[in-house]
Amino acid sequence: MKKELPNIYIFNPTCEYAVANGRNSWHPNKLLQKMESDLETLPMFFAKQEDFVLVNKLPSQKFIESLKQLQITTPNFITNKKYQSNFDFINIKKNRLLPWGWSPAMHKRLSLLKTSCSKDFKKSPICNWKPEYRDLYSKKFAIGILKTLISEYPNKSFITQNSIAEICTTQKDFETVIQRWGKIMVKAPWSSSGRGLQPILKPTIHQKLWAKLLGIVNDQGYAIVEPYLNKILDLAFIFELKRGKVIFCGTSNFITNNKGQYIGNNLNGLPNKIDKEVLDFSKKIPQKVIKPLIQVIENSDLALYYEGYFGVDTLIYKDKNGHLKINPCLEINVRQNMGLLSLQLEKLIHSEKKGTYNTFYKPGTKFLQFKKEMEKRYPLKVSNHKIESGFLPIIEVFDDTLFGAYILV
Repeated sequence: MKKELPNIYIFNPTCEYAVANGRNSWHPNKLLQKMESDLETLPMFFAKQEDFVLVNKLPSQKFIESLKQLQITTPNFITNKKYQSNFDFINIKKNRLLPWGWSPAMHKRLSLLKTSCSKDFKKSPICNWKPEYRDLYSKKFAIGILKTLISEYPNKSFITQNSIAEICTTQKDFETVIQRWGKIMVKAPWSSSGRGLQPILKPTIHQKLWAKLLGIVNDQGYAIVEPYLNKILDLAFIFELKRGKVIFCGTSNFITNNKGQYIGNNLNGLPNKIDKEVLDFSKKIPQKVIKPLIQVIENSDLALYYEGYFGVDTLIYKDKNGHLKINPCLEINVRQNMGLLSLQLEKLIHSEKKGTYNTFYKPGTKFLQFKKEMEKRYPLKVSNHKIESGFLPIIEVFDDTLFGAYILV
């Protein structure tokens, strides 16, 4: 049997900010560095036994042993510092480099490893960064896909042309859309997980808020502005792009806080408390959206310039008349994503059980303290190597861990 070549994983969820910056020397701020460091082992849920995950700190044997109760086979781990002077590792034959997301900075960071990768990887568009890739990561690209989709595949359930996001570059642009829509949501073009969002719910904007909005324009060249919709449910469709062809991988239902920031995913379908009308509407969405999305994306620059996983966020909302509608392409996350991770985590729990995958960050509270409280309230029960109920942290927790990730069933 032919031995599989290892893939190399690294967790860098700040990749959109790195793309926006454009420099290969870019580094996230200290808090974001801490987030990446605390959650750095998450790619192990994608990786196979022969693969490697690059980390700052090796997980302990005790943590690895604790995962065996769920029959999780862990990959190899190697530190970022060690691999750069480990010529055996640098030179071993590899399949692909699979960071969470690509950027000029990540290309520089992994440049030592490229020469030993497979021919297939070296021929792929992601092997080297080109300036034209930058726009694929912007929310502006998703607007273009949305416009094409609703034009070529019209559906009465889809968002209307009048409600599609606009590009704003001046204070007058912002004032025009506020006059048109009343309440708006302003987004930084390159941002992720609901960061870079600013709702405007009042017609009068004070000076500090104007500074923030125009700061987005100053930093990234423009802002994305859309009407503030009566959101009912968030869904994401997960895909993989291979040689110009799009493969559908699954659907995830993600959860956001009242600021629109990502906090987790529902596992094994929508929660039981969902309204029947919404549930029935959501069940019909895949047949309306997935094939059109695949067709439009396969004819776009994304199919030319990218290979790998990506997610398309969609939004179910109620219009002014109380009718359920969907924005079939709110955003495109050109990277591995938490929806993709949630599809892997569903395999760890009993198929008839529902649960959530959650991220944690609470200023002033360490994840260790939270973990101890949750383990008391929700003791873990495992049968036949699947979670029946309870709380399970899916990262190793240290005294200084600020950011966390866990399953609750």
